[in-house]
Amino acid sequence: MDISREMAKTACQALNGKKAEEVRVIDISEISPLADYFVIATGTNSNQIQAMVDAVEEELGKQGHTAKQIEGTRNSSWILMDYKDIIVHIFSKEDRLFYDLERIWTDGKKVETEDL
Repeated sequence: MDISREMAKTACQALNGKKAEEVRVIDISEISPLADYFVIATGTNSNQIQAMVDAVEEELGKQGHTAKQIEGTRNSSWILMDYKDIIVHIFSKEDRLFYDLERIWTDGKKVETEDL
């Protein structure tokens, strides 16, 4: 299994462990140099969103991966975690609907989380 796919799987497991809603993975490797995968998830409140961020950071850290950059603060309703090979987007429900990344990146391949 390639590293970026394993990273996406780990991120999904961490998010699901914190009861993330609507976890989606989009393979953008063939259409963008930004990353191989977008992992997108929704949290119901700022505390849950921060717990999701902490869980992803901890689990990927155990595998030796550190975020190149994290955008957003503890009270943000959208946090972006850039791990170079994968980018994790954690949204509030309202911001996820507003930004609608799944629509913007329709050229990417949707990957079922259980297929990772």
